[in-house]
Amino acid sequence: MGRVARTAGRLAVAGLLVLAIPAPAAAQPLDQGEGYAKPPPLPAGTPVPGDDGKPDLAYEQKTRCVESLNQGVVLPNKPWGQIQLRFDELHRFATGKGQKVAVIDTGVRQHEFFGSRLSGGGDYVADKNGLEDCDGHGTEVAGIIAASPPANTNIGFKGIAPDASIVSIRQSSANYEGKDPADPDAQTRTAGTLVTLARAIVRAAKQVPKGVINMSVDNCRTAGPIRPDEVALQSALRYAVEDLDVVVVSSAGNLKENDCNQQNGPDSNRPTTIVTPPWFADYVISVAAINRKGDPAPFSVQGPWVTVGAPGTEITSLDPGNSQGLANRLMTKQGQLSEIQGTSFAAPYVAGTAALIRERFPNLTARQVMDRIKATSSHPAAAGGRDNLVGYGMINPIAALTAMIPSEQGISPDPPAKIVMDMPPRAERDWTPVTVALIGALGGVGALLLTLFVVHTIRRNRREPTPTYRA
Repeated sequence: MGRVARTAGRLAVAGLLVLAIPAPAAAQPLDQGEGYAKPPPLPAGTPVPGDDGKPDLAYEQKTRCVESLNQGVVLPNKPWGQIQLRFDELHRFATGKGQKVAVIDTGVRQHEFFGSRLSGGGDYVADKNGLEDCDGHGTEVAGIIAASPPANTNIGFKGIAPDASIVSIRQSSANYEGKDPADPDAQTRTAGTLVTLARAIVRAAKQVPKGVINMSVDNCRTAGPIRPDEVALQSALRYAVEDLDVVVVSSAGNLKENDCNQQNGPDSNRPTTIVTPPWFADYVISVAAINRKGDPAPFSVQGPWVTVGAPGTEITSLDPGNSQGLANRLMTKQGQLSEIQGTSFAAPYVAGTAALIRERFPNLTARQVMDRIKATSSHPAAAGGRDNLVGYGMINPIAALTAMIPSEQGISPDPPAKIVMDMPPRAERDWTPVTVALIGALGGVGALLLTLFVVHTIRRNRREPTPTYRA
């Protein structure tokens, strides 16, 4: 198996580029007490986005697809994230068998470690049914979910749900470009918008009902009123979760990518940057990246919508340029090798965990699966057990598959108890012992002084001679 770097078509290793079509802000004001921490509720009667399954423009490939250097370096070691999440023990409880995970990304290339578990679900870039991955990103994301190397090979890597099936929908690509022929002033742009993302979600939900959707795609913008294309995205997400009972997982976004140029501040009610789809936290589990030390990765965008965290650094996954290889490096535009990292690769750990839960607990609804993931994560030391950096904390898949959740058993939470914290009465000090001790001490000092005075007088009298008188 080869250590792989890309020689062309550098992929964005975090949230992929999703260019929102410019549109006027919708007149839907938010509660100013919360700033733009939450989107406004979806208006009644908002239609589900229509989907014709076709690209919104005629795109052409402008950049050569990713390739493998195929250096032939064996990768027997298990990635740290795989060890952290205890895959060897985890798969005693579930492997994702019978579960479908739709991957909305740059497409997924066929790889031996998928076997027959990969199928095409649609393509909004070119006529390839989602089974071409010119950017390399989607293949790596899907590998973290469902790769299953042969048992007789010296390969430590495997997916978190190695028996799950992948349905690939290609929604974006940085290597394909197009231009609106009806607008002579239009700029050439890469494939992928919030409009096609909304359509892809509807399409994916129909193909994986009661399944899971992974979207390692993000769009960042300055905080402000919700836009029409975002309303369409919100409607698509509601349709997936509430109508077709699908668990939807998204990456939280990376700094310095996809217009995420500024980290949100400590005021959770007033973010400066909005990231979609994570903004729609009522319907989406958004995933922050955590590093080997257990800390939030410095590139992971924080915000009040962050749900949980998962391993997002030092990633190993499938080689999109070699159907038999693995990748743990990429080549930057400057020709330098760099590790694979990003919230894009944290999200599939959570999507795979959702697939495992759906196998083990088939009667749970999508929202119950989401709640189980939150409840069993390693909560940070923050109010309510969550913060804006890692949400409810690093996921714990084994706990998610074994814990008893009271709400699932119809057990209502205990009512809050009013506990009055009475202060004990002020201790009144008894000064009698102190007074007796003080009197005794003063008496002793007085007796000592008297004794010294007497002794001094006697000694003085002895030293002075008796005078002699003569007549």
